[in-house]
Amino acid sequence: MKKLIYVLFMGMFALSFGQKTQQNFKVTEKWQNLLDKKLSNWEVFMGVPHTSVALEGHEKSENVHHGTPLGLNNDPKNVFSIVEENEDIILKVTGEIYGGLTTIQEFENYHLKVKFKWGEKKWEPRLNVKRDNGILYHCHGDHGAFWNVWMSGLECQIQEGDTGDFVTLVNARADVISTKLKKDLYKVTGENDKTITYGAGNGNPGYCHINTPNEKPNGEWNTVEVICVGDQSIHVVNDKVVMVVKNSRKVINGEELTLTKGKIQLQSEGAEAYYKDIQIRSISKFPKKYKKQARL
Repeated sequence: MKKLIYVLFMGMFALSFGQKTQQNFKVTEKWQNLLDKKLSNWEVFMGVPHTSVALEGHEKSENVHHGTPLGLNNDPKNVFSIVEENEDIILKVTGEIYGGLTTIQEFENYHLKVKFKWGEKKWEPRLNVKRDNGILYHCHGDHGAFWNVWMSGLECQIQEGDTGDFVTLVNARADVISTKLKKDLYKVTGENDKTITYGAGNGNPGYCHINTPNEKPNGEWNTVEVICVGDQSIHVVNDKVVMVVKNSRKVINGEELTLTKGKIQLQSEGAEAYYKDIQIRSISKFPKKYKKQARL
């Protein structure tokens, strides 16, 4: 009886702070949808609103990397919402405030596949630059660790002309066979590339560009895949492997630890975007059609 009372109390405690309880979502070898009308497999963490956002009663900032975030499951502008179109369940991301839609569960050894397209609207502080977004994976630690909004982890970048780029956030570190072209510009060239470590201090770069874009024109649906096996992952854009990431790890208190699992986050970063058919399945090895491309 005491144990039952404790469990009920802890559940009410979590809900009182806006935190969703863990969902019983079991990943299998068959494709399963992560998206439903209630976003029941996800929680939202919203960052710091820009001064241009029409929102009363909360601190705003010209530099949205600093300030007080809106926090967990507090999305007053409905930055993340579900719309239905021709029986499709579609995630709409307005981009108006930086934020992350985060899976409640962690995942390991999986194949994630989404369909993605850009909308029209753009917002400060990225009103006059490329449309930007991203799929963060192996996310760990606290919400808001990066720029007061996203978690520590690895990123498959979704950005105009750069979809599939590799980014590290906070404690995450990994290797990519690539080349330094000039200061702060690293790229997979396919010619005389060597292993370069990205992320988590020691003067490492945090961003690696793909070789050649493989996106469709804005407004058309792209298929983006993140496939993770052990400490390796690949980014796939419209059936083409554009990035191979190896030796993923995280640095905690100066110690490197293997990084093979974590939550998945979908970003809101200043541009309207849409996702559908967000699917996941468990795997033990990379699919043959991509393994050859990735030279794994």
